[in-house]
Amino acid sequence: MNTDSTPVADEKNASLKTLTTVIYALYALALFAGVSAIVAIVLNYIKREEVQGTWLESHFRWQISTFWWSVVWCVVGWLTFIILIGWVVWGVAFVWFVYRIAKGWLNLNDNKPMPVQ
Repeated sequence: MNTDSTPVADEKNASLKTLTTVIYALYALALFAGVSAIVAIVLNYIKREEVQGTWLESHFRWQISTFWWSVVWCVVGWLTFIILIGWVVWGVAFVWFVYRIAKGWLNLNDNKPMPVQ
């Protein structure tokens, strides 16, 4: 883990925390405008290298995992919606997605890393 405590390092970490907050906001916005999740995942991959070795790396892993599992569950829901199971899958996936974004955002606010998955 990066333990630099220089003013430059502190400023960079603050900037990366702000970016992580913006990415959580984009994921939350995806509940209303799905395209924002695409912007968020692109930012996750572009900035992933910059957070390596910091406590924010766990948040990026959490966000990326949340995105890809959400895609999987949405596709499963879409494939099974005709037999009504898809509606249940979508409902559970929605609640799970909200939980993941809320938990991540709260941990970020408390300066806590996310648990290892």
